Amino acid sequence: MVQKELFKRIIFIIATALFWFSLYTYVPIFPGYIENSGVSHSMVGIIIGSYGFTQMIIRIPLGIVSDRLNKRKLFIILGIVFSFISGLGLWLFSSAWSMLIFRALAGVAAASWVTFSVLFSSYYKSNEATKATGYILAANNTGQVLAMFAGSSLAEISGAKSSFLLAAITAVLAMVSAMFISENKEINRKPVSFIELLSIGKSGNLIILSFLAILTQFIAYATVYGFTPIAAKSLGANSTMLGLLSTMSILPGIPAGALSGSFFSKKFGEKKTLFAGYLITALSCMAIPFVKSFSVLVVTQLIGGFGKGVTIPLLMGLCIKNVEESKRGSAMGFFQAIYGLGMFTGPVVVGFISDIANLDAGFFFTAVIGVIAAFIVQRFVKDTVSS
Repeated sequence: MVQKELFKRIIFIIATALFWFSLYTYVPIFPGYIENSGVSHSMVGIIIGSYGFTQMIIRIPLGIVSDRLNKRKLFIILGIVFSFISGLGLWLFSSAWSMLIFRALAGVAAASWVTFSVLFSSYYKSNEATKATGYILAANNTGQVLAMFAGSSLAEISGAKSSFLLAAITAVLAMVSAMFISENKEINRKPVSFIELLSIGKSGNLIILSFLAILTQFIAYATVYGFTPIAAKSLGANSTMLGLLSTMSILPGIPAGALSGSFFSKKFGEKKTLFAGYLITALSCMAIPFVKSFSVLVVTQLIGGFGKGVTIPLLMGLCIKNVEESKRGSAMGFFQAIYGLGMFTGPVVVGFISDIANLDAGFFFTAVIGVIAAFIVQRFVKDTVSS
């Protein structure tokens, strides 16, 4: 029995890592690839932002439908199918409109993350939810980091399109693994209606925290997943170097996330930790226009990655901190769907600013967003210190 449970969890973790691998193989080289097709920075931003747009509109209804049908495995497999179609489409077609469509389908795939997390958590006892979340997030992060390194390295050897093919192939492997995932029919959770979800979302605290999450994702998708790789290319970075840059911007978030909810929040309080995280992020964005070498740019991304890594885990914890147990899943679903707005608007807004002025102005604007977030924390987030 114990071995069966262990096998079930390991298969799920492997499928999860492969799924996120398939979505991130081309992320480091994608902005430059789009730009090379001859489109404006505005179009680059729209294509990158489509990933967040589809997540934003699909995630809440998908969560409600999967709850009502009590079939999470079906939606996990559908998510992997969309990831396959996305990678294959980007490999086969290279027009701006095809890139927009197939990157948007990657967002449809990523929207299935809510069913991944709900089903995996059901393999554990209710008092082990934090442990389950830690395992599944580790699989998520591992898949992303390995994908960006492998995809960018392959692109340097075989061209950018090879990273799209790698995404499609990995999605097939994820599909094979997902076929062995066990559906848990014992999940007994009353489906939440859309009206009930809206009532949860009206919580003043949740609105503020969700807005801060929007700003966090705005910064991340305008810089790390958006225009920072383009700035790196102007400094002479090749595909492998772009992969290294993206990896270095994400890796600091792993220890930062672990420390934010334990050491930092206990020592300094959640408010001060969030405030510092946003200021660090803002400073890293502000520094980019002044950077003249790739190695220094990597340092700015390491620092900025730590700042961003501090904020999101704290916001996720705070959004359910004062919500009753039965509504925590819904509050988290609302939170995750809302921050998709930042994934969409970040690259789109900065793309337009870059076309009107220049790319440096886009980075300065992103830095201002970080300062605004710090001000909101200072003004509206309650100051608490965990004992």
